[in-house]
Amino acid sequence: MDKHSVWESIKKVKKAYILYSGILIGFTIWMLFLDTHSWTLHSELNQEIDRLEKEKEVIKKIIEQDQKNIKVLQNQDSLERFARENYGHKKSNETIFIIEPNDSLIQKESQEW
Repeated sequence: MDKHSVWESIKKVKKAYILYSGILIGFTIWMLFLDTHSWTLHSELNQEIDRLEKEKEVIKKIIEQDQKNIKVLQNQDSLERFARENYGHKKSNETIFIIEPNDSLIQKESQEW
């Protein structure tokens, strides 16, 4: 074999490897960052899904608690107690005294200044 033909064949193989490597690198960059189905987009969407799943669980717990409260408030006595404690409601013939801890009085005075 001639040295010249061996070098020519090696150069051709190098060019092919370089060409295919360039195509592979370009395809990889395209799929990871630029395509609409890119890895970055999928990771962002997966993070959003995880966040929404956590939010869904929190909302389910709130709904369960509210359903328990609704069942408790079906009773007239419980409903009256809830209204008195949270909204200051009273019957027409009773007087309500609200006793606040000392801390709340200090906070009110500092807010007035």
